[in-house]
Amino acid sequence: MAQTIIAQDDNDPYGHAVLGWLYCFKKEFDKAIAEGERGVALNPSGSLARVYYGQSLIYAGRPEEAVPVLQKAVRLNPFGPDFFYLIYGLALRMTGRFEEAVSAYKKVLQRLPDNFFAHLGLAATYSMMGREQEASVEAGEVLRINPNFSVDSYVKRSLYKDQSEKDKVADALRKAGLK
Repeated sequence: MAQTIIAQDDNDPYGHAVLGWLYCFKKEFDKAIAEGERGVALNPSGSLARVYYGQSLIYAGRPEEAVPVLQKAVRLNPFGPDFFYLIYGLALRMTGRFEEAVSAYKKVLQRLPDNFFAHLGLAATYSMMGREQEASVEAGEVLRINPNFSVDSYVKRSLYKDQSEKDKVADALRKAGLK
């Protein structure tokens, strides 16, 4: 559908941004980034295209580049969809900005207290910070929401290009008490 949109109007920033995100699922990260860049170039003040572009950068193993892209998306639309803060939190965690990542995930939980991915992000982040008790509490929330959660299944489906990132997340989630 994204390709159809672009075929009808090559200047549609959201078609390019969504296509970039979809390329991540195919592990075609160069294409994902190129489409994300095109989407942002077509609408520099658009927050949604920035978030999709930021996701592509994250999963391609370039979270340092994603942080300013996502910061601007949040500034442009501070009351945007909750997933803006989930993605921003992920980029912050991956760059070692743990306190800021915690803050981003908590913003999601202020709006949606049962958001599975915010609790999962907090479990991993707290674990990486060495805050075992808080990581354990968040792991409990993950299991309350999804009693069948499996670290192996989650990591297997993750979009990270780099195996080392998958391993780091898996280790953090296991230290938090998830299996």
